[in-house]
Amino acid sequence: MNGGIMQTYLSRRQALRALSVSAAGSGLIAPPAIADAAAPAAADNPVGVCLLMPQAVEGPYYFDPERVRADITEGREGAPVALKLRIVDAKGCTPMPGLRVDVWHADAGGIYSGYANQGDNRDVSTKGQTYLRGTQMTDADGFVQFRTIYPGWYPGRTPHIHVKAFLDKTTLVTGQIYFPDEISAQIYAERKPYSARPVADTTNASDGIFRAGEHDGGGIVLAVSEAGDAITAALMIGVDMTGEAARKGSGFGGFFRRLLGR
Repeated sequence: MNGGIMQTYLSRRQALRALSVSAAGSGLIAPPAIADAAAPAAADNPVGVCLLMPQAVEGPYYFDPERVRADITEGREGAPVALKLRIVDAKGCTPMPGLRVDVWHADAGGIYSGYANQGDNRDVSTKGQTYLRGTQMTDADGFVQFRTIYPGWYPGRTPHIHVKAFLDKTTLVTGQIYFPDEISAQIYAERKPYSARPVADTTNASDGIFRAGEHDGGGIVLAVSEAGDAITAALMIGVDMTGEAARKGSGFGGFFRRLLGR
């Protein structure tokens, strides 16, 4: 990778449009010591177009470690990522302040914190650990930011980050957000420790959960920029502020039922 050259990746199949998250005028509260890579442009964010994020299966690896924090790395080795999300009302494109947002994902080796029976041979346990999990509250402009690392792959899944937005105590928007295949392939081939497992067995195009999301408008792919070793991943997430879409997508109805029927 060439250190002063910035590369930007925008997926053709982005269901949710990437938002400009440049420091000027963003309203984003940046935690200390996060290298701010040049952010994706807002050219792929047409005025007045805010798409509803489809509900996605939570997966087996969620728990709440009660960690309100911007830096969720806990020292895990991997390519540093500034994850910048903005939560807006899908109908009016207006920011939604004061919402709790949880994120969690696997480490560079494809292992989640807090669970046993993981890894390629199902012999890895991380019980008692809380890395790569955290909570932030949206600011007045609907922004949250996390300092994390690029997620590794594990068998049967393309690289992804899980997101929960709490509209109230019982109504949740649960989704999965993804990275462009080309940048995942580049990072796994060129950077340690990913290069120990350089070839993911699943891409966005072959991931069943990613493909299921296309029924509701497309796979949800982050806009990603690289500047040297720093990576910025940005996304605008449209939600139904009434909670109706989230409630319909829960249980065995709607989108969730389609996932279970894979």
